[in-house]
Amino acid sequence: MSALVYVAARAPDAGEDFVALAGRFPAGPARAGIQTRDGYTRLSEDAFLRHFANGVAPAQARELYAVQGETATSLFGARTTVAAWRERPSFYVVARDDQTIDPGLERFLAKRMDATTIEVDAGHLAMVSHPREVADLILRAAGR
Repeated sequence: MSALVYVAARAPDAGEDFVALAGRFPAGPARAGIQTRDGYTRLSEDAFLRHFANGVAPAQARELYAVQGETATSLFGARTTVAAWRERPSFYVVARDDQTIDPGLERFLAKRMDATTIEVDAGHLAMVSHPREVADLILRAAGR
């Protein structure tokens, strides 16, 4: 079986203006820490530790901050040409305490794609703070 697993993730439809869609939901506090330079963005240390990695052990959050990569600003305005979730079974982890992507938006995306959904009491990095629950959903998606 071929399936998709989304963990507190963006899941735009083909041609969709995801920024406009996300604008219908509250902006997470992590957004205030976005720093832009030379066409790339990254989060400030405070925003990363307090809002992006909330729920992750402090020492591990600091390590993740230290290796944080940059994201091309063009990614946020780009439009997807194909939505794979329209053609594949989908699974979604909603992070109830996400301060990066609004949990209400995550629920909307999961429902729209008719995903098998679980919710965890986690921030945006649910795969780090709740690895067992995420791994169990991945195994379920794999048919195990």
